[in-house]
Amino acid sequence: MPSPLDSTLLSRSRSWANVVPASYKNIARVVRPHGTKGEVLVAPLRGLPFLLSEGMRVHLTPPALKRERISTVEAVSETADGGRVLFSCAHDLDAAEGIAGCYVLASCSDFELGPLDAAFEDLVGRLVVDERHGSLGHIAEVMETPANDVWVVEGPDHGEVLIPVIDDVVSTIPVEGPISVRVMDGLLDL
Repeated sequence: MPSPLDSTLLSRSRSWANVVPASYKNIARVVRPHGTKGEVLVAPLRGLPFLLSEGMRVHLTPPALKRERISTVEAVSETADGGRVLFSCAHDLDAAEGIAGCYVLASCSDFELGPLDAAFEDLVGRLVVDERHGSLGHIAEVMETPANDVWVVEGPDHGEVLIPVIDDVVSTIPVEGPISVRVMDGLLDL
């Protein structure tokens, strides 16, 4: 028979299971230092808009031994190539050089993505299924065009299919699982 102490330890050890950690996502990459006061140029990951805002708490990965694990975005100004950002962990040129090349990992609860926003790295390899024709294959590449992105989908039945990422074809991109599309007539060689 377990003692009262054992049951207390058991209930405490299971209490962590009820806490669901927040989901995190890489949203940008530190490109290089900008100036001597710790500012850096940050580019959003391909396929995502610029999502950083003042006050946002982020992780710079990979972590460094002599740098804070969590950093706060202190200042942001958007540029044509992304943004100029000041993180709380970098207030001089040396610190800014130390975070160059790092990815910016943020809690999904701190930003909102549109229905067609997804990092290209998260899309490659995903299964694409058409409402009428079934499985089209997997996304092999994402091409950027001035009008919209285009998925290069390769599959055994239809070969290579170019799918424009527009509202009429792709209504939403789920976080996981197959992506449902409505291919326009003429895109498939049947």
